[in-house]
This record gives sequence, structure tokens and C-alpha cells, in this order.
Amino acid sequence: MSAAANTGASVSHRASAFFFRHPRLKLLLFLLPGVLWLGVVYLGSLGSMVSYSFWRLEEFTGLVVRDFGFTTYEELFSRANVDIILRTTAMAAAVTVGCGILAFPLAYYMSRYASARMKTVLYLAVLMPLWSSYLVRALAWRQILAGEGVLLWVLDKLGLDPVVARLLEVPVIGGPSLVQSYLGMFTVFVYLWLPFMVLPIQAALERVPLSFLEASADLGAKPWLTFRRVVFPLALPGLVAGSIFTFSLTLGDFIIPTFFGTSGFFIGLQVYVQQGTAGNLPLAAAFTVVPMAIMTIYLLVARKLGAFEAL
Repeated sequence: MSAAANTGASVSHRASAFFFRHPRLKLLLFLLPGVLWLGVVYLGSLGSMVSYSFWRLEEFTGLVVRDFGFTTYEELFSRANVDIILRTTAMAAAVTVGCGILAFPLAYYMSRYASARMKTVLYLAVLMPLWSSYLVRALAWRQILAGEGVLLWVLDKLGLDPVVARLLEVPVIGGPSLVQSYLGMFTVFVYLWLPFMVLPIQAALERVPLSFLEASADLGAKPWLTFRRVVFPLALPGLVAGSIFTFSLTLGDFIIPTFFGTSGFFIGLQVYVQQGTAGNLPLAAAFTVVPMAIMTIYLLVARKLGAFEAL
């Protein structure tokens, strides 16, 4: 028994000594499971999808012809499909700006003025919606924005019904009702993704030294100038980090455009329809390449702005 224990300890000692002398090999073994998962499952599936986008659908038989070509991309860049891409990108940009405007004051209060107890309450308030199902929250907002919903009832009691009617008449954002309008879709998107913007900004603001603000005040800068020249530039990486989430999540979502908005398609919904109802897998794959390309450019810009350090 003692000999077996000594042998096991000797093997363990030799293995420990071997990995101590070869730290790169130890690091490789630690990273190997994650790298294999990322390389085989994730990148493999993405590669398969991209390869599908270079095939085409036979018009008469409805079969996928596995000949390399750009026929599907010619179809992708037709006028109707380009409108879908532009509509989705514009909505993603608008949601990102809306989340940034709402999140910054809240994050600033949490980082600078809130007591420890209030900060905990605000953290819970920001994170609590994420504890419920995404689908449940979307359906709840459909009931809130409906014609008989609580929002229009409150606005009617406040005498603001004409304001809503005027907004729904605006060509770009309006529609028959709040549910069937881009305004309603924008509202729901902002609600859903706001926590992903608040937390990175708050973390970035926490790292701004109080001595910087004091030095700015000592040099005679007014609060607005201090915010513009000191606070905002230092918090910008957190804002950009949050925008990665809000922009990418809006870009690929297909649930909200199904429940809200007008008849205009979005990229995620178009992918869902093409791979399901239409059965056009090459075009669905080509549509998925678009947000990948957009986010690649977005991430390169975000990296230049220091967003990755704020994550």
C-alpha cells in the first residue's frame, strides 16, 4: 500500500515538475477544451453557413445547387433586400443611441451619488428584468402598447392622447397603432437591451478617479465642461462596450419584428422566413453574413476606442 502511494506521489511529482519546466504546454492543455469547442463547433458551423451562401437555389426544382458562385449575393443586393439591411441597421443604431441616452444618467448617479444601499437597489432594478423570459417580456409589452393597454389608458387620462396620434402619423416611425409601428418596436428594443448598456457605462464611470474631477474644478472648469472634457472621454469605452451588445442584439433579433412594427422585414426575420417558409437556405445564409460583416467592422472600431478594456 505504501509502495503504491509512493509511486503515485512520484508520478505526480514528475508530472508537476515537467509542466513547471514547460509552462506553454501547461497553458495549451488548459486552453485546449475551449479552443476545440470554439474551433470545431462554433467556427465550424459558421464556416458551413458561409459556404452555403455561395451556393444557389434552383428556381424550378427548389433544390440547393452546390456550385460555387455569387448568384445568391446578386439576389441579396437587390433593391428589396438592401432596404431590409438598411432598415435593420438604422433600427440598431437608433436603439443604441436611445439606450445610451437613458443609461448614462442612471449609470452616473449609481457610480457617483448613490449610497451603498441605493446602489444595490438600482442594480436589482436594472438586472431584475433579465431574470424573466425574453418572450414573456416581449408579450407583456405587446399588451402594454395595445389599444386597450395600460399605457394608452394612462396617456388618455393625462390628456396626451393627441400627442400619440400625431406621432403615429409621422411617416417613418408611425403606423396604425403603437404595436404596429416602428416607434413601438423601438420602445421595446430599448427596454430589453437597456441593462446591457447601463452596466458597462457604470463600470467605466467607477474607474474615473475622483481626483480628476477635483483637479478640473480647481482649474476653474464648470460642471458641464468637466463632464465634456473629463468624464465623458473616460467613460466612452464603457459606452462603446455597451453599444456592442445593444447594436448586435438588435441587428439579429427576429422575435420583436414578428410581434411589433409594420410589414417591413428585418434581417433576423428574413433569415427565419428564408430558411423556414421559403426554404431558400443559400439566401438565408447570405443574409446572416451581413450582420457578421457589419459587426466585424463595428468591433474593429470599438477596439480602437478601448471598448474591450471596459468589458
